[in-house]
Amino acid sequence: MTTPLNLSSALYLIESVATLAFACSGVVEAARRRLDAVGVVVVAGLAAFGGGTLRDVLLDRRPFFWVTHTELLWAVLLLGIAAMLFMRRRHLEPTERAMLWPDAVGMGLFAASGTQLSLQMGQPALVAVILGMVTAVFGGVLRDIVCNDVPKVFRDHRPYALFAFLGGWVLVLADALGAPPWLGLCAGAAIACTLRLLALWWDWKIPAWSGQG
Repeated sequence: MTTPLNLSSALYLIESVATLAFACSGVVEAARRRLDAVGVVVVAGLAAFGGGTLRDVLLDRRPFFWVTHTELLWAVLLLGIAAMLFMRRRHLEPTERAMLWPDAVGMGLFAASGTQLSLQMGQPALVAVILGMVTAVFGGVLRDIVCNDVPKVFRDHRPYALFAFLGGWVLVLADALGAPPWLGLCAGAAIACTLRLLALWWDWKIPAWSGQG
């Protein structure tokens, strides 16, 4: 009887950290674009809640996760305002690389939580992994589109969605091997996060179009 409680706690923790990590990436990106306070909070919210909301829509899961946990709404709102004030007071110049680190953490965590929630709702393994990848990627896509940029997941050439996909399969494999659900959840998140951070650190690239055309 303790496993569902442990899994529920792990899911809440992972989704909360992922939400705040993506909110941080949204704040940094909005600051890079010199948006005002409203713009900063909107971009942070889209990055934080976009992927999970699309996942819940596709799974017909109600209420949405941010409706159930309104404390996350308050946290993102306060984080956006506090971070903007801090950066302005310190005269910090946010860079794209500074945005990519919290983005990597949020991606790995959301990939695992999206896959786990999809499996719990009876989805086949492949569908669950794809929905985990959607959860991990879509918030960043919205963030970049609103900031008038081609989504980095499509042009960055450093593995991103691929690692979300792999992290989901780690969770599925752990489940197939009979590991406790919370352990598979943490393993999938850790693998996806670690691989993305290594890709940023070592500048791993995937094939891109060649030539000037």
